[in-house]
Amino acid sequence: MYQLNLNPFDQTPKYKQIVQSVISDIERGKLRAGTQLPSISELSEEYYLARGTVEKSYRELRERGYINSVQGKGYYILSREHDKLKILLVFNKLSSYKKEIYYAFLDALGNRATVDLQIHHYNADLFRQIIERSLGKYNYYVVMPHFTTSTPPEDYLSVLRSIPPEELVLIDKNVPALVGPQPAVYQDFARDIGEALDSAAADLVKYKRMRMILPSDENFPVEIDQGFRQFCRYNDKDSAVRENARDEVMQPGTCYVVVRETDLVELIKKIRQSPYLLGRDIGLISFNETPLKEVLGITVITTDFQHMGRAAAQLLLEGRQERVRNPFAIIRRGSI
Repeated sequence: MYQLNLNPFDQTPKYKQIVQSVISDIERGKLRAGTQLPSISELSEEYYLARGTVEKSYRELRERGYINSVQGKGYYILSREHDKLKILLVFNKLSSYKKEIYYAFLDALGNRATVDLQIHHYNADLFRQIIERSLGKYNYYVVMPHFTTSTPPEDYLSVLRSIPPEELVLIDKNVPALVGPQPAVYQDFARDIGEALDSAAADLVKYKRMRMILPSDENFPVEIDQGFRQFCRYNDKDSAVRENARDEVMQPGTCYVVVRETDLVELIKKIRQSPYLLGRDIGLISFNETPLKEVLGITVITTDFQHMGRAAAQLLLEGRQERVRNPFAIIRRGSI
């Protein structure tokens, strides 16, 4: 029998909850055109509801064009092909990489959804305000759950838990603290950087020192640091993590891993001013592919941002409750 989503602690009238449950399942594709709903008697007995309550909810659904009744047969879902999914997309910031995700997400959805974009700027209070204003107004909430390292996890976990699990999709970062098969398309930052560096281990043999430039004030995932240090331990590299590249003195046998563009530029300048050759004496690996890095011949560790946007859209359109690790790779060029 069809399962209603009724909350006994919700003060919303029961007939309204029935209406909302049916509409939500229609819009998510769980109830398709032509599906027969339980009879008034069946629904009343199953959920201990008054017949009048079920009759009132079915009457409203019929008046709003979601169902019709066939004499002697029952109630059926009507086609609602003209309706679109309503999706709230909440990013931590807007960057060139986030734009790739955004446009790929829109492209994959096509005309089947309308999407509103909000930015929480790593701020848990702002995130809470965005969600509180939006609950009940969207079919899905697609959230990028990146917050500052100083933010207590419960500050944003409580907000994520306020979203019905079947309406929440995580993107770019997984949140293991959320129980259940929470849909997500994510990067496993520690594992990704470790596997990427492992795949280039033969090229990195000539470097005895590895340095990562990872600013603590830019809210980069701490897992990047963890994956980098783990690789260096397993491969017997002298390692260190720096805030920026300003005070770096070029030494042969050193390979740098850089996450911020300004530090990449700084290191390229220092290498060009030194007697050492990029890719022979000093190595350079940057995060996230760009056309300029391709032209400059810079090795990059990168995820497929367009795939992330498309995969998130497919989870919604197909109603799949899955956690999907996004593809990640190293593109080797002459800088190592």
